[in-house]
Amino acid sequence: MKMKKIFSIAATSILSLSLLAACGSNSSGGSNAEGDGAKSVSLRLAHNQPEDHPVHTSLMEFSKLSEENSDGSVKVEIFPNGQLGQERDVIELVKSGTLDMAKVSASALEAFDSNYAIFSLPYIFQSREHYHEVMDNSEAVQEIFQGTKDQGFVAIGWYDGGQRSIYTADKKVESPADMKGMKIRVQESPTSISMIEAMGGAPTPMSFGEVYTSLQQGVIDGAENNETALTNNKHGEVAKAYTYTEHQYVPDVLIVSTNMWDKLSEDQQKAIQDAAKASSESHKDVWQKAVEDSIKASEEMGVTFYTIDKKAFIDAAAPLHETYKAENENNAKYFDDFQSYLK
Repeated sequence: MKMKKIFSIAATSILSLSLLAACGSNSSGGSNAEGDGAKSVSLRLAHNQPEDHPVHTSLMEFSKLSEENSDGSVKVEIFPNGQLGQERDVIELVKSGTLDMAKVSASALEAFDSNYAIFSLPYIFQSREHYHEVMDNSEAVQEIFQGTKDQGFVAIGWYDGGQRSIYTADKKVESPADMKGMKIRVQESPTSISMIEAMGGAPTPMSFGEVYTSLQQGVIDGAENNETALTNNKHGEVAKAYTYTEHQYVPDVLIVSTNMWDKLSEDQQKAIQDAAKASSESHKDVWQKAVEDSIKASEEMGVTFYTIDKKAFIDAAAPLHETYKAENENNAKYFDDFQSYLK
């Protein structure tokens, strides 16, 4: 473990130096001037999805709108496919100010701020509609998004990452008993690890880029993600049973370096915020169409989709809600706020 940690730190340091060398003159150079006269800036935004992924499509829309809204003074260059590192790497780079922006899963942010744990709590969102209501309107969400300013970054928007369910090589899972002994890949989130344990499985944290090979080689028995992972990331080639446990709706979060953000003019900040909001809204339709297309393509690959009665999984996860709320007042406040949007 010690050697692994040393390697991780070294790799991140090398990545930081490489990024600085590659992008030197293109890094953000905004001024603090308000209104007219603000310097033009070129911002770098990293994410770990392929270029045919719906989130990448919406980030391209975000880039276009940022430039349009700012009359050309803000340009956003996007680095997909984990080119600048996996999610933990790019979060570290944004924190340090080496990288301007990143799209990461809310689960990955839990390691940097425990308040993000609520987004990984199983069944905190009880439907897609409930999920959207909270993410668009909750003051608690905005409090969490702004709560990391002292760490060097804040969140300025979110993108729908769909529901997360269990998929395996060939086994339908109807209850926690069916998952006993199964090694299930999870994101590197303590809450997600506890969730799979509660649901009967053996959680196996690993980076998303390792999932395909691990499924193929039998290192893991299954994973949990939305339907697009079956096609965009080709997991449907090695996983033929997708069970709708619908245990999580974990948003993708757009984070920015405060080092960069504080150099922008107020007009530039507003241009970026408006672009994030507009692209997040249009992304909902982009995402839904992508899910429908992925289901159809996955079925052609031989994947079977199973709809089940989720009560056994909901009951198994319920104690995690009580444990979460009992930890501190903030947790209880955030939990109650999220539930207040149920209709």
